[in-house]
Amino acid sequence: MKQALYERLIQYILENQERFYRVAYSYTKHQEDALDIVQSAVCKALEAYENIKNEDAIKTWFYRILINECLTVLKKRNKVVLIADTMEHEEAYYEKGYEQGGDIEQELEKLEMDMQGIIKLRFFEEMSLKEISSITGFNLNTVKTKLYRGLKLLKENMQEADLWVD
Repeated sequence: MKQALYERLIQYILENQERFYRVAYSYTKHQEDALDIVQSAVCKALEAYENIKNEDAIKTWFYRILINECLTVLKKRNKVVLIADTMEHEEAYYEKGYEQGGDIEQELEKLEMDMQGIIKLRFFEEMSLKEISSITGFNLNTVKTKLYRGLKLLKENMQEADLWVD
């Protein structure tokens, strides 16, 4: 039973590694950090696979680990003070098949982190609200509220910038 669960987890990770990277990159905007996050999330998942109570919950269980890793890196990054002379400018990384939204991406970054995460999971990863609720730990109604409030703010910001097309 446990061996089958382990193999199913490995298969899931291998099939979705590009998606995991895309989520991590959407949080960090840094290629190396995103790769480190995915690697760390995979290691943690493989170490704790026995904690999965429902085999059908592998997706939400793994995404929760992944997003927690993203948030941890962002918190650590905010604690580090960089000196302008030592900072290197990193070129943007563009994954084939994943076009960044440009203006939408910039406006999305202006929203609260919770709203950003929910919108990214809903529209970029095509997850259901129930899955997002499970991943984020928010009540389903809270997820709905944050999603719709975030979309409303995004639309208002886009209209202010004359970027919204009806």
